[in-house]
Amino acid sequence: MPETHASDRLLETRASLQRRIQSLCAGRDMVELDALPGLVLMHIDRPSQTPCNVYEPCVAIIVQGSKQVRLGDAPLVFGTDRCVIVSVDMPVRSVLVQASPEHPYLALALRLDWRDIASLMLEVPARDGDTAPPNGPAMTTAALTWPLLDAFDRLLGLMEQPHDTATLAPLIRREIHYRLLTGEAGARLRQTATIDSQSHQIARAVANLNARFHEPLRVESLAREVGMSPSAFHRHFKALTATSPLQYQKHLRLTEARRLMLSQQLDVATAAYRVGYESASQFSREYRRLFGIPPSSDTADNRWELPPEAT
Repeated sequence: MPETHASDRLLETRASLQRRIQSLCAGRDMVELDALPGLVLMHIDRPSQTPCNVYEPCVAIIVQGSKQVRLGDAPLVFGTDRCVIVSVDMPVRSVLVQASPEHPYLALALRLDWRDIASLMLEVPARDGDTAPPNGPAMTTAALTWPLLDAFDRLLGLMEQPHDTATLAPLIRREIHYRLLTGEAGARLRQTATIDSQSHQIARAVANLNARFHEPLRVESLAREVGMSPSAFHRHFKALTATSPLQYQKHLRLTEARRLMLSQQLDVATAAYRVGYESASQFSREYRRLFGIPPSSDTADNRWELPPEAT
């Protein structure tokens, strides 16, 4: 296919997605579609910053604008030419770099289905040389190809064909997983989905930590649950998530506490206790260190406007 023709198809499909997202969002910052579970659409018309959030395993595509995501201390900037693939729950900070009323930030994110990926791995063998570093990060980018973009456009197009959605949506989702598995990030996805891999073991530990983040952290117990020594567990955990288990737990606790204070109007002490802190003063110190502002001031300034929380 001539390069100019391929570029034209990308532009046309991106324009179609822009129209669909703007129509479905209807001015709202973030929309989850009941007919397409796991799919989130974003329409944001102003630059903004999310101090800390946890991204679930997903693929995210920007169709207009750009975004900077900070994974640990490493910044990752991406726009309309690359997609982001997250293979385990990740604590990140993000900044919308390009967003305005005239040219809003438009994006979508689809939660990964590991059952689909595991099934496809049996049908689509890995190619020679298709390997990922065992200690590579769980968040990466890949070139945004027309077949992947077109699959997302057809998935959103099902909102105009409600009678076809139940039958066709699973097929298009499977196609999206196939495109990811055979693309640049395929090796990372295979490694996370392979039961006896270090990435899969850490992904299990992350899931356990997410389910029990309010409990006291015992790294030795987490390591034992996934069959690793404490030292190896700590090393691989940090390589995959760009943070230590303790820092990861703090991010989970503080992010959830912030959500509780903003959305449920909980006071600082109650929110701190809910997420596992015994000391309100320690909670306030760590909250200020992460978000750059004391919790009481943060909730007073932002109580009526929760920031976007999707990728």
